[in-house]
Formats: sequence, structure tokens, C-alpha cells
Amino acid sequence: MNITQVANQFGLAASTLRYYERVGLIPPVNRKESGVRDYDQDDINWIDFIKCMRDAGLTIEALIEYTTLFIEGNHTIEARKKILVDEREKQIQKRIQIDKTIQRLAGKIEDYDGKLLEREAELQPK
Repeated sequence: MNITQVANQFGLAASTLRYYERVGLIPPVNRKESGVRDYDQDDINWIDFIKCMRDAGLTIEALIEYTTLFIEGNHTIEARKKILVDEREKQIQKRIQIDKTIQRLAGKIEDYDGKLLEREAELQPK
């Protein structure tokens, strides 16, 4: 597949795919004799993984480290797992903070609704 097809498949810009490759988020993509990138299923799988992880909030730095370790081989399995565990913990902490914010907003909305109902009652003809 060419870069335009892959970009369309994932809803990414071609420049984003080139960036992912340049910074090591995905391993180097094979090229045709003409120099045009030729994405195979392994490349697609990597892009799918990176996009999923980015959508989940993982940092580019963590994913670069993960990819680098993956390329180094199986002796890095524990280090890769630790990256994912650490990133999951960061996401859990973010979720806790978001839940607190949602609760606070719900309380504010309830307060607003209560005051609104009181004001409407005052406007009712007597």
C-alpha cells in the first residue's frame, strides 16, 4: 500500500506517517526501487498499534521507547511491559481526575437547576 492509502485508512495525514517513521514510532518502512514507501501488513499493524495508543493518550516519548525496545528483541519484554504498565497508571490517574471534575460539574448543574427552579417559581402568577 502507498502512503496515501494508509493515511486514508487511519484518518491520518501522510506527513504524520512520515513523522512516525522519522522519530522511530514505527520501524522503517520498506521502499520500492523508486523510493516510494511500500507499506506491508506488519507496517499496518504497527500504525494501528501506535494510533490506538496515541488515541488512548500515551506520549510519543513512551511509544518511541517502546518501539526501540521492541526492535532490540525479546530480551526487552519486561521493559516494554513496564512502559505499558506505567502509561496505564498515568491514564488511571487522569481518569480519576476527570471523574472528580465530572462530579463537581454535576453538583454545579444541580445547584444551577435548583436556583433556576426557585426563580421560575417566583415568576409564577399568584
